[in-house]
Amino acid sequence: MTADIRRFDEIDSTNEEARRLGDAGQEGPVWIVAARQTAGRGRRGRAWESPTGNFMGTLYLTPRCGPREAGELSFVAALAVHDAVASLLPPPLRPALRLKWPNDLLHERAKLAGILLESSGVAGAEVAWVAIGMGVNLAVHPEGLEYPATSLAAMGVPGVTPDDALKALDASFEHWLAVWRGVQGFAAIREAWLKRAEGIGGSITVRLSAGNIEGTFEGLAPDGGLQLRLPDGRLELVSAGDVFFGSPVQ
Repeated sequence: MTADIRRFDEIDSTNEEARRLGDAGQEGPVWIVAARQTAGRGRRGRAWESPTGNFMGTLYLTPRCGPREAGELSFVAALAVHDAVASLLPPPLRPALRLKWPNDLLHERAKLAGILLESSGVAGAEVAWVAIGMGVNLAVHPEGLEYPATSLAAMGVPGVTPDDALKALDASFEHWLAVWRGVQGFAAIREAWLKRAEGIGGSITVRLSAGNIEGTFEGLAPDGGLQLRLPDGRLELVSAGDVFFGSPVQ
């Protein structure tokens, strides 16, 4: 992928820099990478730890597509991150690398990478830019979180640098963006995502703003929504929420 690369020793947030590029009318693709973030964030405004040695970056794109297509990029990003990280692992470790809906990367059900998509306000039916923020735990990972985390170093794969990760991510995004733009479009992305998904057919709890719901994870709806079979047999479609495997969470 022919993308400009902008590197920072320290920045507030690579996604914030992407927003600044969008406000300035910058054309994508642009990689924004930082050695340290002072105001990194995850989904729903949560703080995201940004220790030196991990990959922290954002891919800024200008797809000029509709809101639905922009939302599909969440799954494109999940596939790209999964396959990029897989390429950095020795083969025996790759099968345990899975995706948690919608786009967390897990290894043996511990979080290895997170993805946060943000986009421009919609002018008419067009999304002018999308920022795909990524944090990949290469050297270290946070402890004591509600959801367990891990890192490549903790998995016995030390020495992977942020530049190594960037090279792998760039190649993987080039591939999956081409698939998404191809004849099959999101249908091909959905199929590939399901092959890498963790927990299909098992019991999950989804934390929503209004409370928790439990059921069986059946798969992905054609638009990427989570299909949850409730105990009474009804099929619930979830568009946003936090997924936990097994027993309910408080």
